[in-house]
Amino acid sequence: MNPNPRQLLLLHAVQAQGSFTVDQLAEKLGVTLQTVRRDVQRLADDGLLTRFHGGVRVPSSTIENIAHPQRENLHAEGKARIARAVAAEVPNDCSLILNIGTTTEAIAKALLQHKGLRVITNNLNVATILCANPQCEVIIAGGVVRGRDRGVVGEAAIDFIRQFKVDIALIGISAIESDGTLRDFDYREVKVSQAIISHAREVWMAADSSKFNRPAMVEVASLSQIDRLFTDAPVPEPFTALLRDAQVRCHIATP
Repeated sequence: MNPNPRQLLLLHAVQAQGSFTVDQLAEKLGVTLQTVRRDVQRLADDGLLTRFHGGVRVPSSTIENIAHPQRENLHAEGKARIARAVAAEVPNDCSLILNIGTTTEAIAKALLQHKGLRVITNNLNVATILCANPQCEVIIAGGVVRGRDRGVVGEAAIDFIRQFKVDIALIGISAIESDGTLRDFDYREVKVSQAIISHAREVWMAADSSKFNRPAMVEVASLSQIDRLFTDAPVPEPFTALLRDAQVRCHIATP
């Protein structure tokens, strides 16, 4: 499904707080209990929320991400703002690595007017987007292609990335936990992301507000390994202090 604006508001509210009762959501959104129950059921059927007696919470799985088509629609406006903010900071005539994720795909779209870019990626969607820019050379990592999101993973991708040292790594992430760790779901994807981080002079992370306090199984890195964070809303606690201590420069892409 493609959530409508009301359902997106409901989803964002639950993601920000962790859980809500149906009564609380009806009051917050100014709609009837019947409307909330119908929206909650649709979002739960699509795996975006989990129901409990009298309420709803965010899915608590640490081992499986939301499907790619669903992630494309979630927080699309926030991702677009983040992408524009990232693109405004990326200079022409530089080298980049972009990893797997719908946010990096949004960044690729925002880079279509840049000149003199050399982009390495393990994301076939990113490669397809940037091939439309005649001023951009795209280099694809070899490896195993995941059909569900066209991400390239595996040892061949890692070995390929290790040949390079780029100006900027532009990475997306699935989860940022309250201990400052950056996490994802597939250990094969994580190993490629770790190679990307290690082979860039600067690491810029793009993460919308739903990624904070979200659980995932595999550790990618820590905030101390990031130079800049681009997000779409003021960060919740305790991340303000964590970012300051890690000396991460935070860019908030406001509407």
